[in-house]
Amino acid sequence: MYLDNSATTQVSEEVFKEMEPYFIEEYGNPSTLYGIGRESKKALTLARERVAKAINAKPDEIIFTSGGSESDNLAIKGIAFKLSKKGKHIITTNIEHPAVKNTLGFLESLDFKVTYLPVNEEGIISVEELKEAITDETILITIMHANNELGTIQPIEEIGKIAREKGIKFHTDAVQSFGKIEVDVEKLNVDLLSLSSHKINGPKGVGALYIKKGTRVVPLIHGGGQEKGIRSGTENVPGIVGFGKACELAAERLDEHYEKLSSIRDELIDKVLTTIPESYLNGSRETRLPNLVNFRFKAIEGESLILLLDAKGYQASTGSACSSNTLEASPVLTALGLDPVDVHGSLRISLAPESDAFDVDEFVDTIGEAVGRLRQMSPLWNQELDYDGVMCKKDHDDCRRC
Repeated sequence: MYLDNSATTQVSEEVFKEMEPYFIEEYGNPSTLYGIGRESKKALTLARERVAKAINAKPDEIIFTSGGSESDNLAIKGIAFKLSKKGKHIITTNIEHPAVKNTLGFLESLDFKVTYLPVNEEGIISVEELKEAITDETILITIMHANNELGTIQPIEEIGKIAREKGIKFHTDAVQSFGKIEVDVEKLNVDLLSLSSHKINGPKGVGALYIKKGTRVVPLIHGGGQEKGIRSGTENVPGIVGFGKACELAAERLDEHYEKLSSIRDELIDKVLTTIPESYLNGSRETRLPNLVNFRFKAIEGESLILLLDAKGYQASTGSACSSNTLEASPVLTALGLDPVDVHGSLRISLAPESDAFDVDEFVDTIGEAVGRLRQMSPLWNQELDYDGVMCKKDHDDCRRC
């Protein structure tokens, strides 16, 4: 059972079938004037309309990119370079995706100033602290809609209103939230919004940036002037066609999938926290995506847990796929104020509509067995027991472990 849908999702059959003709039959360049090119141009137009409709935007406000990372880069650098004469201050959070965090780090090397807002123990910023961080030099606020590791959702609509009142451009990375909860650019009060195809059962290597009409950005890629001159390069027609279809399906099935996934999520949280000792939920219990949960288990290594689960047929992760190859504790989880040692014992489970095919009880039992096995070998676990391995040094009456 694949349970890492925040890393990527399976391309749906409906999406794949819509893409197929544009690999071999309808292979024309959409910038050409003859028939086969015009057919590709029509396909791009339809895809743009589908993406726009899914987020309540206008088709000419959608710029196709290679994915969420490029969209984030284009939004942040594009605004920063465009408005640098007005000011060089940007506000963000300390739990952003690397596509945002590293982009801002690059801008800092060019003398831009960045304020990194802290989050509370649930992974949510303080709107009051945001207001206090705004200066006359602030040109951009970039805060993700929902966190890719925790699943917690930020108060984007409220932040957008503040940005609008202050005349500050506002960007949100909606890569994880789109297709799971409502993403309406008008309600959210955003000027720029990043999307990715492969998080919603579309193909990899394609995404989009919503740019509100009247918002100007400096292009990152210069060339033949495709995508209104904002993102030059021959368009990935098959990928864009698939992305458009995936957006259409995600919007149509949003309510159905929300109900299904949130039910599985809640059952999973309840069973893990009540049956596995010293297990904890990372992030908010209430203000979170319907498909994503993040647990931590005391005195184990998350990487070892992933391997044991994989051996039993369950594929999950310890956190963001973008940082899974590093041994450093997750910056997102440590930002919650957690001990780095405990952070290493995390498990991220991200569901998809087809996840209702697995048995939650059996899965939680498998997690419990794996955690127990790892704790038997863990010096961090055993050092808290007496020499006979029975009595805990903590208050025995309150000790769930004993």
